[in-house]
Amino acid sequence: MKLVLHVWRQAGPQAKGDFVRYEVPDASPDISFLELLDLLNESLIARRMEPIAFDHDCREGICGSCGVVINGRPHGPQRHTTACQLHLRSFQDGQEIWVEPWRAKAFPLVKDLVVDRSAFDRVIQSGGFITARTGSAPDANAVLVPKRDSDLAMDAAQCIGCGACVAACPNASATLFVAAKVSHLGLLPQGQPERYSRVVKMVETMDAEGFGACTNHGECMAACPKGISVDFIARLNRDYLKATLAPPPEGAGWSGAA
Repeated sequence: MKLVLHVWRQAGPQAKGDFVRYEVPDASPDISFLELLDLLNESLIARRMEPIAFDHDCREGICGSCGVVINGRPHGPQRHTTACQLHLRSFQDGQEIWVEPWRAKAFPLVKDLVVDRSAFDRVIQSGGFITARTGSAPDANAVLVPKRDSDLAMDAAQCIGCGACVAACPNASATLFVAAKVSHLGLLPQGQPERYSRVVKMVETMDAEGFGACTNHGECMAACPKGISVDFIARLNRDYLKATLAPPPEGAGWSGAA
């Protein structure tokens, strides 16, 4: 199949960027979108031209590295699918495709389609997990966890930190990402000792990094390749209000899915 790509090219953070048109005349509909970029780069290198810079790692929809905006949608037109798992059969023969990086103040552009997402790392580091000395790992069944709580925690833990929620949000908010990280710890008994200090630290770091505020557009959930629900944002807001308006003592009781 033949495809026409309009790819954002920018040599560096301070350089002027623009879309550059490329034709790929012989792409297989069975290859992924990242393999399409590989194919295009091989052609550019063969012509002694600068290849397109883009992020990738596992190419299995796990690592979250492959974030690009495809025709205005983070990760492309197929829901619950990362760009590395998006196959060209999702497009029409001869279709024109516009490819650009995440657009957010907190994700400064590095080159072409590559952005710096280390702000997410700093948000996670600010929350940590737990600082209390707990000794060696206990038996897996020593602390019973209700199935509903464990299922919810696993739903939140599916977040791969790709940044699609930020790219889709008109405010460039990272609230869904932070909510998922806060919730998958706050739903389990092991995460209770620092439940409330964690949510305050992570929200404060999110704001300091320059992410926008959540105004409930819901675009984050629509763009998330793992289908993380905005219900976790409600959990985040409840915990944050409890922590700031009437701070409970750390480790005081486990409310589970409350």
